[in-house]
Amino acid sequence: MEAKSLTMSSSSLHLFQVLLFPLSILLLMSNMQKISAAATTKANSTGTYKNFIKTACNTTRYPKECNKALSPYASTIKTDPQKLCDTALSLTLNATCNTSSSIESLSKMKGLSPSETEIIRDCSETVGDAIDKLTDSLKAMARAQGSKRRTEMGNVRTWVSAALTNEYTCTDEFEGQKVSKAVKNTMKKSVMYLTKMTSNCLALLNLLDY
Repeated sequence: MEAKSLTMSSSSLHLFQVLLFPLSILLLMSNMQKISAAATTKANSTGTYKNFIKTACNTTRYPKECNKALSPYASTIKTDPQKLCDTALSLTLNATCNTSSSIESLSKMKGLSPSETEIIRDCSETVGDAIDKLTDSLKAMARAQGSKRRTEMGNVRTWVSAALTNEYTCTDEFEGQKVSKAVKNTMKKSVMYLTKMTSNCLALLNLLDY
């Protein structure tokens, strides 16, 4: 009798396992489909965000540099024009600070001629002024709400435009001056990248409705 009971229990267990296996497969497939769907949705969203950035960057003077700088922030920007401009402005300020550091390092080079020293000093001042204007622009962007939006955004555009003028002034310093190739190349590489960033930022700001 006991042996018969054990046999029935064993049979029941086997039946349970047989029924459980396909159910487990179904659950696994369902979970995999959900994961796949979520991954596809995320991929589609990322693609949409990057296309938004690319389309906006195509309106700038330097679309390649614009897209390269902003694409890594696609998940933050999404398809929000305001976040696009906030990010572009922040990146431009960072680039300006980096350029300022490069100029500072260059000013410490040994063997600079008097004209090179003067040009570097002038560029340091103009880039420093650009940093101030871009910093003010970021603060104004944060204040650009409600009835103050039009005024503050007008200020932002004015200051970013002024920063760009300062940067062009720095590159103009080299014209007609006797400057070593090393100094000229270092300065121009740093400042020209900065002017591209600032120019693109201004173009994106001009797309905003306010």
